[in-house]
Amino acid sequence: MTDLRLVIFDVDGTLVDSQGDILAAMSAAFDRAGRPAPAREDVLAIVGLSLSEAMRQLAPEADRDTRRAMVARYKETYASLRAEGGVAVSSPLYPHVRGVLEALHAEPETLLGVATGKSRRGLDTLVDGHDLRRLFVTLQCADDHPSKPHPAMLRAALSDTGVEAARAVMVGDTSYDMEMARAAGLLAIGVSWGYHPRDRLGDAHLVIDDIRLLPGLLQQIWDQTG
Repeated sequence: MTDLRLVIFDVDGTLVDSQGDILAAMSAAFDRAGRPAPAREDVLAIVGLSLSEAMRQLAPEADRDTRRAMVARYKETYASLRAEGGVAVSSPLYPHVRGVLEALHAEPETLLGVATGKSRRGLDTLVDGHDLRRLFVTLQCADDHPSKPHPAMLRAALSDTGVEAARAVMVGDTSYDMEMARAAGLLAIGVSWGYHPRDRLGDAHLVIDDIRLLPGLLQQIWDQTG
């Protein structure tokens, strides 16, 4: 049995605040299809899903070809906005995130990973733009797995690291993250500063209001799990 433990993070709404570009890109996608843009709360409610699944939920009456065109327009717009402003402006880190990630990475037994609904290109751009790649040992994204809350991303992260589910946690801001964690047998830690309101995090085992509380909470969890 390994002494390693694994902390897997969602990205949008957990580590970075990218809602401005998400909303603008979704508006452009719906405009391409000649449809009114969905309400802000409806768009934020699907953050975390793969784009194809998100578009299916937001435009269920659209046919498959239309939704594919909307997905393509979303990607084009999002990439353009990111290129114009740069990652730091387009998807800024939430306060204290970098310090907490660095502190956890400095712990010899702690491994860090990502499980996100982003594409591989989007994830690569973000982690490189913020100089975060060196902190993570496993990066799972929507290009390689079914959409959250399917547990495939977390199972792949466990396989990559050789860490058992009982020694791993998922940290995220949406109900999809919490459902995914439970489906994979991980402890689910919700965060209250993201895109789903606290009352949608009912599947979380624990919820935190400040990321600076995470290291201490994790230590308590590791102490209890042995």
